[in-house]
Amino acid sequence: MKLTNRQLSLLEISTQLISVSGAEDEVCAFLKKEFENKGLQLVSDNLGSLYAYKKSKTDDAPKVMISAHMDEIGFMLLYILDNGLIKTASLGGHSKETLAAHRVCLKTRGGTKYYGAISSIPPHLKKEKDEKEERYIEELLFDFGFTSKDEAINAGVAIGDSIVVLGDFKVLNNGQRLLAKAFDNRYGVALILDILDELVNENLPYDLYIGASVQEEVGLRGAQTAAQLIKPDFAIVLDCSPARDFGEKKDEYGHLGEGVLIRYFDRSMIAFPELLDMQINACQEAGVKYQYFDSPGGTDAGIIHKANTGTLTLTHCICARGIHSPSSIIDVDDYLAARKSLLHILHNFDNEKLLSLKEMRR
Repeated sequence: MKLTNRQLSLLEISTQLISVSGAEDEVCAFLKKEFENKGLQLVSDNLGSLYAYKKSKTDDAPKVMISAHMDEIGFMLLYILDNGLIKTASLGGHSKETLAAHRVCLKTRGGTKYYGAISSIPPHLKKEKDEKEERYIEELLFDFGFTSKDEAINAGVAIGDSIVVLGDFKVLNNGQRLLAKAFDNRYGVALILDILDELVNENLPYDLYIGASVQEEVGLRGAQTAAQLIKPDFAIVLDCSPARDFGEKKDEYGHLGEGVLIRYFDRSMIAFPELLDMQINACQEAGVKYQYFDSPGGTDAGIIHKANTGTLTLTHCICARGIHSPSSIIDVDDYLAARKSLLHILHNFDNEKLLSLKEMRR
């Protein structure tokens, strides 16, 4: 199957926005415009997480929260050196092999953007001591063409500005796969807007809160405050996980093109078995692929499921090759499988279903 022009546009626009942890204003503005165009009420916490609120006409309707996260990994400017080069702190997890010589964009707090590169040392100038791993990220030098510290400051550059590694959006293999930066987690940002196109005019038997948190990549921070604000009865977390289909271990979980991830375990949450059964059933009835998945990482579900007195929480993820790099790749069939099965879950959820799920916990 192919993506619609609307779906393709959502994925392209959202991946190309610059919104590192703590500076998610571009994605927030994009979501706000989309939500307001649909006439929906906005709900936001004090950290910047943003959700659209669609109230049910049903009395005593439960609260359903669908949450992606806005932020991508990047860097925060820490030092401007006398020669105009810049040192940073890492925001989120970076791998050494994904960084040297890449193009980057610095965004000032005033919104001005400067383009440059991560400086790399030519092989014939390297010494053995240059290969030390422990401080590789901290010692990276970012070059935006400034010839001095004063020149950078006069251009409006300041401590705390954000930097992101650039990665263009490209359609691969006649539309079967997509290449871009930040599919973690602009997959989720695009999907919430995609399914909202279908749900906005439906009379749902639950109050719907659908949107995205901030600062996931640095510790699930926005998810905590958003869940405390919304107090959901049921939450679905959308995220993009690392594919493991390119190594020597053929039995590794996480293959592109094999569908929705049934994420039964990660370092932040042991999944609710009854919710996994519901998810598997939705995939089967929707006629889409699914695959089991475990991860040494985590998602916003890790904090949402512990919110308040505990929240029934399900992850609804797909995998990508090259996440946390400027060149991540997703399979279109996985995206469409996630969309179709998510809508199936939402079209078959009501207060009776919630009560039966809660009863299984007791």
